[in-house]
Amino acid sequence: MVTIQCKNITFPNIQAILFDKNGTLEDSEVFLRALGQKGARIIDAQIPGVGEPLLMAFGINGDTLDPAGLISVASRRETEIAAAAYIAETGRGWFESIAIARQALEEAQQYIDQTPSPLFVGSLDVLKYLSAAGLKLGILSAASSENVQKFVAIHQLSDYIQLSMGVDEGPSKPDPILFLQACQALGVEPRATLMVGDSAGDMQMARNAHAAGCIGITWIGNSGNVKGADVVINQLDQIQIVED
Repeated sequence: MVTIQCKNITFPNIQAILFDKNGTLEDSEVFLRALGQKGARIIDAQIPGVGEPLLMAFGINGDTLDPAGLISVASRRETEIAAAAYIAETGRGWFESIAIARQALEEAQQYIDQTPSPLFVGSLDVLKYLSAAGLKLGILSAASSENVQKFVAIHQLSDYIQLSMGVDEGPSKPDPILFLQACQALGVEPRATLMVGDSAGDMQMARNAHAAGCIGITWIGNSGNVKGADVVINQLDQIQIVED
């Protein structure tokens, strides 16, 4: 066990740290914005008039992406359901609406998923540093498990990341069962595990699972996006190990 310090907050007896992926380790803003824009265009081509309100629902305004918006923090399944609701408003049947939304987002991802999103600067060094101290590290993301595993493989993080967990079926963030399942998979207790994420959902999930602490990261400096955090940082290297 180690003691972690962030700014003036200390977390003793820590065995593991779980990280969100999008917006925490991965600088995915460009990808998510392009995914939402392309998906909305594909849907609008089939059902004119749906595209603009759908972009607003996704949290996309021109070249700006709301880090607390739907496409930034929701699972793929939740994004499909939200898009399908806009389609269904036009009089389409629900099953048809879901099928259109799913196909559009899959086609959009295939179209734009050519260049992987980069790690935030310094993220790899921090993972190496924490892993070398004997901490168990995992990723707990609202993205699909396949997406998380692909991210770990592309950035060659498998030496440091011991759990690559996404949301496929069933509960999504902020359901605390996800945090509990991740801790069980790592073989650690929630009270000895920290959560690092960029959304209020990450904080709520970990808090309700009785985690050791919640570290909110906001690379853009908006602490409102991580309401409920014990401490808010702007760089991952602000997570420091205190020598006993």
